[in-house]
Amino acid sequence: MTRRPSFPARLDNGPAKAAPARPAAQHQPRLHDVPSGHGMDSQAVRARMVQKLAGQGVSDARVLRAMGAVERHRFVDSALVNQAYEDTSLPIGLGQTISKPSVVARMIELLLAGRTGADGRPGRVLEVGTGCGYQAAVLSCVATEVYSVERLRGLHDKARENLRHFRLPNVHLLFGDGMVGFAKGAPYAGIIAAAGGEAIPAAWTEQLAEGGRLVAPMVTATGQQALVVMEKAAGQLRQTLLEAVHFVPLKSGIA
Repeated sequence: MTRRPSFPARLDNGPAKAAPARPAAQHQPRLHDVPSGHGMDSQAVRARMVQKLAGQGVSDARVLRAMGAVERHRFVDSALVNQAYEDTSLPIGLGQTISKPSVVARMIELLLAGRTGADGRPGRVLEVGTGCGYQAAVLSCVATEVYSVERLRGLHDKARENLRHFRLPNVHLLFGDGMVGFAKGAPYAGIIAAAGGEAIPAAWTEQLAEGGRLVAPMVTATGQQALVVMEKAAGQLRQTLLEAVHFVPLKSGIA
């Protein structure tokens, strides 16, 4: 396997001081051990959210466990805490949103339908669009390692702060242009994007491992976004177009 880069790391201009590489996590992070700070029975509301997800068709037990483990209310503004477990997107600042739980669960379920290891987990996963860090936390429960790239400095910093409580050794946050991926961590068993453009960037498909799977929104010929699944086999890409979705536009550069 390609040796992974040291962390912390960043993708913006200028050198970054590297820390010694840490071994990949061998066990699922115990996110449920983090105490709640909002005086609400989040375990009960998460359980209800998971029941609703199952009722909507999410059937992968790995995904349902992960969705039940991550406290979504820790990733939204305090004024929106009461809406944290509703199936709705919520603003997180800088014109961005945290995706609906059903969309997060659906995309991760599609990702896990690809090739996984003997433990039922894919290896390295690249997330494009960290946002507030919620999906990265969910991915940490189902993947060996998560590399998450955010182009907006304000959100990158917010995600770092949100995830600090969880101390997830297998999540690596990167500040940079997600359209170019993160070649130093490639190849990836899975790539998942939280923004959609008119085409899937070539850098993503180049960094996708043989047998890997990519899940992302993409603008179709009708001008609307739809989920796209790409699989790489024998060096060829097979694309499947799925249901309509609505994500923020995919943009290049950093801000």
